[in-house]
Amino acid sequence: MQRLGADCLERSSVVTIDLRTFIAAPPERVFDLSRSIDLHQLSMARSREEAVGGRTSGLIGLGETVTWHARHLGVRQRLTIRISGYERPRWFRDELVRGAFATMVHDHHFEPVDGGTERRDVFRFSAPAGPLGRLVERLLLERYMTRLLEDRNATIKAVAEGGEVAQAAGWQRLIPHSEPRLSRHHPSRDFHNWTNLAPDLKIV
Repeated sequence: MQRLGADCLERSSVVTIDLRTFIAAPPERVFDLSRSIDLHQLSMARSREEAVGGRTSGLIGLGETVTWHARHLGVRQRLTIRISGYERPRWFRDELVRGAFATMVHDHHFEPVDGGTERRDVFRFSAPAGPLGRLVERLLLERYMTRLLEDRNATIKAVAEGGEVAQAAGWQRLIPHSEPRLSRHHPSRDFHNWTNLAPDLKIV
């Protein structure tokens, strides 16, 4: 069954972006900054991304949604995502509820390493519009989304570690002093059988 799922994925042309970023800060801090609505908006300032529905500030949590309004590739878009999996401080998943993509799932992994945290993004998406959409994926969207993720990670890294960006948005102000009770929830890790493309690191 797993092999069948992988074959189906190949035919559906899901694009996978896999990025790793070292951050000299503990996993708990990096995890919480990564789910901060306010920091997300700061990191996406160039696309004027704004939270307009669901959770619009603070730290998004399991089962919550946020609707983003932004301009990407010259087009105004609305995108609603939901946090469908969560285990602080090792992993969380957000996935598309509605928006321009045919499918989209983003796994955020946080691995303790010597001197800090390795943040790993596994971002999987597919565009609509059949063969034309697949052509757009390869020629434009994959490169654009990679750069977007890299810019976001650079902001998270700067704020978590301190520095110029942190002067405007210190991580202490973005993370509440009192955290809710830790939640553990694993959705089907074979969501659309995507785990056949990238091994689950069990760091969640």
